[in-house]
Amino acid sequence: MPVKFGTDGWRAVISDTFTFHNLRLVTQAIADAVATEEWMQFSGENLRPDPRRMVIGFDTRFLSDRYATEAARVLAANGYTVYLATGDVPTPCISYAVRHMGAIAGIMITASHNPPRYNGVKLKAAYGGSAVQEQCRHVEVYLNDNESRGRGPNLTDYEKAIADGLIVRFNPTPAYYDQLRSLIHFDTIANNPQHVVVDAMYGSGRGEIKGILQGTGCEVNEIRNEMNPGFGGIHPEPIGRYLGALASAIGAGLGQIGIALDGDADRVGAMDGRGQFVNPHKIMSLALKYLVEERGLTGKVVKTVSHTLMLNRLAEKYGLEIIETPVGFNYIADLMLNDDILIGGEESGGMSFKGHVPEGDGVLMGLLLIEMVAHYGVPLEELVEDLLKEAGPAFYARVDQRLSHPVSKNEMVKRLAQDAPASIGGSRVASVNTTDGVKYIMDDSSWLLIRPSGTEPVLRIYAEAREQAMVDALLEYGKSIANQP
Repeated sequence: MPVKFGTDGWRAVISDTFTFHNLRLVTQAIADAVATEEWMQFSGENLRPDPRRMVIGFDTRFLSDRYATEAARVLAANGYTVYLATGDVPTPCISYAVRHMGAIAGIMITASHNPPRYNGVKLKAAYGGSAVQEQCRHVEVYLNDNESRGRGPNLTDYEKAIADGLIVRFNPTPAYYDQLRSLIHFDTIANNPQHVVVDAMYGSGRGEIKGILQGTGCEVNEIRNEMNPGFGGIHPEPIGRYLGALASAIGAGLGQIGIALDGDADRVGAMDGRGQFVNPHKIMSLALKYLVEERGLTGKVVKTVSHTLMLNRLAEKYGLEIIETPVGFNYIADLMLNDDILIGGEESGGMSFKGHVPEGDGVLMGLLLIEMVAHYGVPLEELVEDLLKEAGPAFYARVDQRLSHPVSKNEMVKRLAQDAPASIGGSRVASVNTTDGVKYIMDDSSWLLIRPSGTEPVLRIYAEAREQAMVDALLEYGKSIANQP
């Protein structure tokens, strides 16, 4: 059976591997795994979740609502009481619902920012974040064991499960809004209402920011918010090349600040009043600066190895410890659960801060950005300019370079670390970091990260520098690695 259940769940092409049949098998394995004592060990020391309660949500992708219903039928047949969302909602909304409702676990039907031909399953633990690797491996053990024994999924009739109270339709948004109100200073926003454009990118974040800002005086225009499972032919990922519609909306006078959410709203991107993309490096750096200087918060800062050094400079200024993790929000979530973390995030746009579930939340971070602009009383572009003067550099890029042949990730990392160049682009290589891939850090604080994919012959190449010419030089060196035997 071509199903691989890994960290944070399973994603596959609809009607190829992502079928109703395979979804039922995966859900049965989840039902089996969640019922074990091993699952409970990773549910959080201070939590006492109901071992028979589960939450299910879904995004706007093709058949996501039907897939969610089918997963609910399997869980109900296994004796769980399933709280199934009445409509498409963001992943962080479901993650919060799991913790808020005291559920043992949750399922979100989504493929996040992946192309529209994909769908997937995200598995959530009782603490309101992605299931840890041990829990996901536990699911895969049951998946393989059930297959080897020819054991199919339990399945119940939907209407009967509703009548028996085993499937309960519910709206998770009100409780999620209450959580957001505890984290965002809406009085600050109401004192200086903003003119905002929200690009929902046809995803399940549609209506969330506009809805919660009602009553603040903000004028919110939402674009690409209709149901469109094909996402208008784009990847629902909030990066510059997919946000032409947002730039056009700002250019047409629909807002002075733009917030973009990915397909399930756990990632965020932004745009200033000049139609310039504000990437997650700048968003998280602005958030750190604001939370410390204006809110007086403290704690450690967590970032992935591919994230900006602006965070390091700011953390050093504030006397805060900074922790660098491998790429993936699950590494950040683990620290947020077990340490005093002020803010954590990854360069792809997943971010969260103290007091919330350990989950990237694009809605939360978009609202925080609006709060910042309202508090300072200056346009977002000015905040970015001030940030770059204080914590630069400003230039960053990433490319994915296909390799001519598959490689061993571990062997390539070892070779790249051992054969580190003396210099790149005229700058000396000062240190080498192998937290995730190989990161060459230059003496001028620019850096190049080369991460071989563990699943396909691709090099992910990232670079940051004070000048675009240096970014280009770093990327060219990184791409040349792909052509070496």
